[in-house]
Amino acid sequence: MDLAFAVGNAGQSTDLGLAQKSLTGGYGRQRNLRLKVPSRSLPGTAPSSSKSSPSGKGKTLVGLAVAAVAVAKGLRRRIRRRQATASPQVSTKLSPDALGWNVEGNDVLKERLELALERGGLSGAALKQRKQWPTKGEVLGAIPKDCLKKETFRSLAHAATSTLQVLLCGYLAWKYIPMTAAAIPLWIIYAVVQGTMATGPWVIGHECGHSAFCEQKWLQTTVGYILHSALMVPYFSWQRSHAVHHSKTNHMTEGETHVPRLQKGNKNKYNKLANLLPMGQNFVACIRLVTHLVLGWPAYIIAGATGGPAYGNTNHMWPFTPFDNGKKQLFPGVWKKKVLLSDFGIVAMAGLVFWWAKQTSWTSVFALYLAPLMVTNCWLVLYTWLQHTDVDIPHFDKDNWTWVKGAFHTVDRPYGPVLDYFHHRIGSTHVAHHVCASIPFYKAKKATEALKEKFPDLYLYDPTPIHKALWRVSSRCTAVQKAEGSDDGMYIFT
Repeated sequence: MDLAFAVGNAGQSTDLGLAQKSLTGGYGRQRNLRLKVPSRSLPGTAPSSSKSSPSGKGKTLVGLAVAAVAVAKGLRRRIRRRQATASPQVSTKLSPDALGWNVEGNDVLKERLELALERGGLSGAALKQRKQWPTKGEVLGAIPKDCLKKETFRSLAHAATSTLQVLLCGYLAWKYIPMTAAAIPLWIIYAVVQGTMATGPWVIGHECGHSAFCEQKWLQTTVGYILHSALMVPYFSWQRSHAVHHSKTNHMTEGETHVPRLQKGNKNKYNKLANLLPMGQNFVACIRLVTHLVLGWPAYIIAGATGGPAYGNTNHMWPFTPFDNGKKQLFPGVWKKKVLLSDFGIVAMAGLVFWWAKQTSWTSVFALYLAPLMVTNCWLVLYTWLQHTDVDIPHFDKDNWTWVKGAFHTVDRPYGPVLDYFHHRIGSTHVAHHVCASIPFYKAKKATEALKEKFPDLYLYDPTPIHKALWRVSSRCTAVQKAEGSDDGMYIFT
């Protein structure tokens, strides 16, 4: 009522001046006098005279003020409820000893762990020692049976919706945004929006590659091949390498994509570089953001960048010499032929792009297709990077790695309702996806809840906002080293 009174009478300078002259006895006296104001002087009631009648603008201000107070009170109540129900672990300072680490006499390891616990968002859950690991069968048994059932019509509807959204966005841009220098800001906005939306069809193709789309294999392969080829993804090649990624998640030598560099000695070369540069660690983070998000996808497809050391140099377009040079083959046997089948889709799409450019211009092709495609590539690298990498997420060597450890060292993150809609929850239900990749995305949320309930000490969720997590990973997760104080043989970031 005090706030409403103050705002409602803001335009009554005469009355306010008299009130100011009379209110000279301090705050307590002011409050008593305000309580005695007759109700007819309040906004929204019948005024005593036309002079004191508040204007329509005054009434609007009063309404906005009252609404603002109500919203503020509601927010305070929500914050208090969250604070009341928050886990006590959040407010407790974590230590390596509390997580079962033996750091006595090893100050370097102790400092690394303390920094990881301070910077990370998992409250030490991934670094805890001597966990009780279930068997693979027990983990898969926790998934509700109906989560494994694929619904063909539902999957096709999602594929059609994602594709039509992209086509409509492209049409509107072509129709209404002029191809001029003055419109460059609009084209940048379009590229971000369209590239973000186009990640949806990419995820649908990803579902097809995991046999999570439908029971009809021919239909699944056709949809996945067309969608991925349209986005310049070699369908069968990536299907194979991504399956290896799932089978060896967070494996130091046989993992695939975003396998961290192994540090030799106590000095991290990126930290040395940061000490020599004016912007220090921030400069390193910016460089790594560019190399990963912008160059990461083509570098991985062409040269196997961030792939597992066991596979040597790889190429998703040519599975023969000089790229077939690792201890293990990334594309063994029949997969070599499938790689070449993938090439047909890429060549066909490239031919379509060249024809398009000939009919219009390369400027038009870049603005409408290539620039958004770069944004899509950024998204797919970001998802893979953040779901398996952070300052407090370890990796394992061949002597300590197991499938269950790899699956449960995947982390879910809060991407929000908009991205969850367009990207089919690929980031917020990623743990369930790694436990069983054949779960359709529209049933992954239910599977996630089942895993959280069955394995609360193993399921990982990091509430850190995505932009902050991305900056933390790019600036801090540069190399790993085996931690001698770990009973589980963990490799942690230095």
